[in-house]
Amino acid sequence: MLWVLFLLVAWGAATVSCVRLCLVSARTGLLSGASADDVGSIAAGHELTLYETAFLAGGPHRVVDLVLAGMHLRRRLLLAHTGWATVVDPEGRDEMERTVIRAIGPQGQSPIPPIRTAAAGADAVRALADRLVAAGLALPGGAGTDVAAAVRAVRGAAVLVVSMGAVTLLMPGQEHGPGGPVMSLLVWFGLPLALTVGCLAIARMEIHPYSSWASPAGQRLLAANDVPDVGAHRDVLAAIAVRGVRAVDDPALRAALGGGPGGPS
Repeated sequence: MLWVLFLLVAWGAATVSCVRLCLVSARTGLLSGASADDVGSIAAGHELTLYETAFLAGGPHRVVDLVLAGMHLRRRLLLAHTGWATVVDPEGRDEMERTVIRAIGPQGQSPIPPIRTAAAGADAVRALADRLVAAGLALPGGAGTDVAAAVRAVRGAAVLVVSMGAVTLLMPGQEHGPGGPVMSLLVWFGLPLALTVGCLAIARMEIHPYSSWASPAGQRLLAANDVPDVGAHRDVLAAIAVRGVRAVDDPALRAALGGGPGGPS
């Protein structure tokens, strides 16, 4: 009767992982997000700025990278390929730029990683995040990561159920109940497998892609809104906002922002 132990393990993993995914989704409001009509009304009355686009697509660090690149392209900040930033114009045009200048420090020069970390946690970026969360377009901090981890746990549980069923079928000398070992596998292990697969299917329909920052409404708004024109540097800044620094064609700028292998996205 060792197969009963395997069955209990399979059921336990399936139940715990699926309940976890449901709780995380309910806590973040993903399963009760805005409808398509709601998103359409939001899109009609709100055009995403580049900062908002960057946050929804990549979070606080993406916003800072956008500010750094924008100031560099306007000759207001010098980004060296060695990973240092030097202030050229100490007067920021908006609060985001002033936040980056303050993060660089009074000496006017600093390595980019500490600038990114300090500015990403500053009041200006937190205020941007709070506005997007209040509008239902962004997830509370870390919620998207929790959802992605919960989905991975359900996938792992599904693999575990199949593995437990296969071990049960292949073990010699085990009693598999009425109908033979194949029928036992289908009946006893089919239900937890159906639970995990069904949960994954619902998650894919309701909350995929599993963004760490944008809610489903925010993801649809990203797709519905054209990135606003920012002049001659529109394409570069839009690429950074949507896809991160790895989308930049300029190798020097990409190297400065750490967009090589292992760098930020």
